[in-house]
Amino acid sequence: MSERTHCGVKPSDSAWSVFLVFLRLGLTSFGGPIAHLGYFREAFVARRQWLSERSYAELVALCQLLPGPASSQVGIALGLSRAGFPGAVAAWAGFTLPSALLLTLCAQGLGAWGGGAPSGLLHGLKIVAVAVVAQAVWGMARSLCTDFARVTIALFAACTALLWPNAVGQIAVITGSAITGLILLKPPGSPAGEELPFSLSRKAGLAALVMFFALLVGLPLLTRIWPSQALAMINAFYSAGSLVFGGGHVVLPLLESATVANGWVANDTFLAGYGLAQAIPGPLFTFAAFLGASMSLQPSGWVGATVGILAIFTPSFLLVVGAVPFWETLRRSARSQSALAGVNAGVVGLLLAALYQPVWTSAIAKPADLAWALIALMALMFWKWPAWLVVLGCGVFGWLLSSTF
Repeated sequence: MSERTHCGVKPSDSAWSVFLVFLRLGLTSFGGPIAHLGYFREAFVARRQWLSERSYAELVALCQLLPGPASSQVGIALGLSRAGFPGAVAAWAGFTLPSALLLTLCAQGLGAWGGGAPSGLLHGLKIVAVAVVAQAVWGMARSLCTDFARVTIALFAACTALLWPNAVGQIAVITGSAITGLILLKPPGSPAGEELPFSLSRKAGLAALVMFFALLVGLPLLTRIWPSQALAMINAFYSAGSLVFGGGHVVLPLLESATVANGWVANDTFLAGYGLAQAIPGPLFTFAAFLGASMSLQPSGWVGATVGILAIFTPSFLLVVGAVPFWETLRRSARSQSALAGVNAGVVGLLLAALYQPVWTSAIAKPADLAWALIALMALMFWKWPAWLVVLGCGVFGWLLSSTF
């Protein structure tokens, strides 16, 4: 850990070697963001000893503090520490491309089927999405809503998201939760320990943060001045990647309001793709590739998938590069930790609202659907079946039912 040059680069590392390590993880990391962090710890702390247990824990804390996909951001940061900026890109590409390619192919397949796609298959995928989101809500609530104040924040966040179901409502929930946490939640003790293995200048970090906010504010203005489908897509996916706390599941309502509400993607296609995203390894944010490929207007197909995937992950790069130089100061701030605790509780409320609308309302139409969803939930939570097997089983079961009856 002591042999470092600027940006944490070690002379023995190359972007290609980083890519190969993360490609293996991208092909085998099932189970969602929490499971991904476990895979990363085994690969980089226990086996390769790229960093210490304490440094890894603090890196995870940093990425959970930032909006966006925490597991992907941890990967970007690890690549940055080992091979500089090329290493960050290599880590992201290796971890992301397998699932992005698979979801794009799935979108192309559903598009080719068109109206002939088996209705039972799509219905099964929508029902399993209910189970997956319900499991995420329960797991996050148990760890993030541990007292009366946090439960209250989560419930108010859910009500706000249901009554104000758009991007502005999402921002209001995150902002209000942070302020409430800062006021009501007791600050935890400040962490102490070794520095993270980075050596980025504050000037570089500040430039990245300025670019992040410039795009966040500038893209909506450009979309109004020069209306186009491509620019509107970039704005929608960039905003989703910038404003989501809590990982892949929580991006669901933002992407739904950006794509389905605008008529870019059919609701059935949206939920079917979300179900498929549970069956493959890698980050759930690659759902953006499926949506980009499924667009009813141009760009769509492979071009749309590329636009979606690059736009939704760009904020993660900018935020990681921007936060690293300031993390040592921020991680010792009790006030920032209180605000983050409030945001985490608000995230649970957002996910609870998403469980009802659009997931539940689009999938559960009769008692049999609820029974089916409960069985899928039991398989995930109590029988400990892997998510990909549950998704595959529900899809095949629905297909068989539609073919038989």
